[in-house]
Amino acid sequence: MRPDARFLMAHPAHFIAFGFGAGLARTAPGTVGTLVAFPIFWVLHPRIPDAWFLALLVVLFAVGVWACERTGRDLGVHDHGGMVFDEIVAFLMVLFMLPQELPWQAFGFLLFRLFDIVKPIPIRYYDRTVRNGFGVMLDDLIAAFYALIVLAVWKITTTTP
Repeated sequence: MRPDARFLMAHPAHFIAFGFGAGLARTAPGTVGTLVAFPIFWVLHPRIPDAWFLALLVVLFAVGVWACERTGRDLGVHDHGGMVFDEIVAFLMVLFMLPQELPWQAFGFLLFRLFDIVKPIPIRYYDRTVRNGFGVMLDDLIAAFYALIVLAVWKITTTTP
């Protein structure tokens, strides 16, 4: 099944899981969905305290579990490629943890996408075995963690004498 705008609007969970429509992109919906995180972050982060932003990420993760579970069930596909809310939430976390400079954010984007696409262990394991909304959200959270580790190691090795 190729979801369309009618499917997107049929239930709030579909609209959320498909990243407000970004997941309908015909080419690289995961990348398009990840890009959606940039304007969300740039608008919200400067306007709310860090603690609130972290709380928002937790709420968005929980909403994503619900939305992806419902949408996957309605599509009959555990983790449909158009379901990109997981990318949005995970990359919002990456952006929050990085220095607020465009080069860092760009490298964070590239690394996150790399780990999300390649799915090194244990990402691939969780992607294949946890077959519900939590599993959809979890594998992207691990990909975000991998990207942050690489960037932290890079920062440490390039800034210490």
